[in-house]
Amino acid sequence: MKIGFIGSGKMATALMKSVLKAGLAKGKDIMSSDKSEEQLRRVKGELWVNTANSNKDVVRFSDVVLLCVKPQDIDMVLDEIRGEVKNKLVISIAAGVTIKRLESRIRGKVIRVMPNTPCLVGEMAAGYAPGKNVSEKDLEIVKKILNTGGIAIQVNEKDLDAITGLSGSGPAFVAYLIDAFTEAGIKQGLERDVAYKLAVQTFLGTAKLLKETGISPKELIDMVSSPNGTTIAGRGILENSDVNKIMEKTVSAATKRSRELGNG
Repeated sequence: MKIGFIGSGKMATALMKSVLKAGLAKGKDIMSSDKSEEQLRRVKGELWVNTANSNKDVVRFSDVVLLCVKPQDIDMVLDEIRGEVKNKLVISIAAGVTIKRLESRIRGKVIRVMPNTPCLVGEMAAGYAPGKNVSEKDLEIVKKILNTGGIAIQVNEKDLDAITGLSGSGPAFVAYLIDAFTEAGIKQGLERDVAYKLAVQTFLGTAKLLKETGISPKELIDMVSSPNGTTIAGRGILENSDVNKIMEKTVSAATKRSRELGNG
C-alpha cells in the first residue's frame, strides 16, 4: 500500500513515523509534499520517505492520501488534486472541514478524522467518520493507519465536534490540570522539578492503570481511599467543589466552537 501525505507538519510526521514503526509501509511506499522546502528536507532526512513539490504527484503515487493541511488551505488543495483523485481513498485531518465540503470538490472516497497531539508520542485518541462512498475495506485500511498512532474510533460525523471538545482539545485541558497539580505541590514545599515530575507521572500512571486493568475510575477512587486517610481528606474538598461542572463547561465550550468553525 502506498500512502501520500499532503502537508508534512507535526501531525503528518507523527503519523508517518507511526506507520513506518508499525511496518504498515516502508519509506519507499510513502510520499509527502509541503509548501515549505525546509519541512520536506526535514522529513526526507529523518524518515527517508519520498518527497514532492507537487500535491498532484503525491496523489498519483498513492493508494491512500492524507490531507494534513490547515483548514484555510483545504479548498485550494482540493481544487488542485481534483482531477487526480478519481476513486482513491482520501483521509482529511483538517479541523472543522465537513465531509460534505470535501465531497463537493473531489470524487474520491472521503474519511474525516479528528486526531489529537499525543499522536506525536504514539498515544493518539482519534475519532473518524466515513463519507458515503467508503467501503468496509476502506474503513479497515483507515483503522490500520490511524491505530499505528494510538487508538481510533469510528463515529457518526455529528459526533466529531464532541470528540474535538473532549480529546482534540483535551490535551490542553489535561496539561492545565497537571500544571495546577504542580503548583499545589510547590505550595506544600516541593521543589518545582520534583513536583512537576511527580504530577506528570501520576497522571500517566493513573491513565495506564485504568487502561490496562479495565477498572473504572470509581473503582480506582475507592481503591486509593482508606477510611479516615489522606485521600478521603482531599476528596472532601474535590467532591464538594464545582469541578465536574467546570470540566463539563470546558468541554462544552470547545465543542460549541468546533461546531461554529464547521458552519463558518
